[in-house]
Amino acid sequence: MNLFCVGLSHHTADVEARERFAGRAETDRVLRGAGCAEALVLTTCNRVEVYGASEKRVSTDEIARCLLRKTDMTDNKPHQYAVPFYRYEGARCVQHLFRVASGLDSMVVGETEILGQAKKAYESARTSGVAGPYLHRLFQRAFRVAKQVRTHTEITRGSVSVGSVAVDLAQKIFGKLSVCKVLVLGAGETSERTARALVSRGACDLRVSNRSTDRAHELARLVGGRAIPFDEWPEQCCEIDILITSTSSEAPLLTPENLAPTLRDRIDRPLFIIDIAVPRDVDPSVNKLEGVYLYDIDSLQSVAEQSLALRRQQVASSSCSCASPSTSSPPAQKIGENFLRRRQSTKLFCALGKKVLRMEDGSARM
Repeated sequence: MNLFCVGLSHHTADVEARERFAGRAETDRVLRGAGCAEALVLTTCNRVEVYGASEKRVSTDEIARCLLRKTDMTDNKPHQYAVPFYRYEGARCVQHLFRVASGLDSMVVGETEILGQAKKAYESARTSGVAGPYLHRLFQRAFRVAKQVRTHTEITRGSVSVGSVAVDLAQKIFGKLSVCKVLVLGAGETSERTARALVSRGACDLRVSNRSTDRAHELARLVGGRAIPFDEWPEQCCEIDILITSTSSEAPLLTPENLAPTLRDRIDRPLFIIDIAVPRDVDPSVNKLEGVYLYDIDSLQSVAEQSLALRRQQVASSSCSCASPSTSSPPAQKIGENFLRRRQSTKLFCALGKKVLRMEDGSARM
């Protein structure tokens, strides 16, 4: 059985390319039809990856075809987009997932959302029956390694989510968020983290809108904000200073056509929009409107870099945990069966983490 990972991330592709291959509801079934005995799709705002196990090699082009969104299905040449895809097999696939689950491969190094997203993707694949014994062992070990990394390093210090980085950007633009009117569009996990980060930075006038009215009210209650009916959120653009959007919409919710009329009521007041959704919620051409400043998920890259100072020092020690299995793993064709049998490796990860941290502490005192 061949264990592999094929994917796109912020390292290899911009948001436009990533959103084209964000998958669709039946992607798991399509992957099985393409030859994957087991398949799991991990999709976040910064990556889309397929982890699979197959008797015969499934080409990267075929994986790309399976990931195409319905709106792009008319394209019969997925190979022209295969260049930015990366592929890892056997031991390298294992090590890559360890790094992903630990937050070492994220745009915001050390971010804590990715582990929860990986667990949800695994649970969904397990429940639907597309994840079997190979992916079960792989992901269960990855979850344990991620826990070790977070326990024995300070990798999660600082801004550790995409939402918190978005709030960093808003704070750099406006200074005091307490004087700003903010609308959060969407009420999922990323939106909740963003809303909590806004409150922690002093935002007082916080509004939440979501297709699910109950969820909007629940999040508004949690953060001390107020819920806005989903069909009324565009009207809020007359009043707000900042719009942060993170929904699962397949099509843009905000376009020049539906935003332009609202802007006529804003007098010399800029509107800052931070779109952290993939696929994007805001049509990129909105940025051409006067007084509108649009930032997408790729725009947060430079902001994220500024929060890496401490976590860069922790990456080396964390990588020891993620790399260890590759030095003692069996041949690639048996890795799915054997790499989890080495139960003592978890203790080794702990020992390595503690040793590296002691070495770093000693160096800091010298």
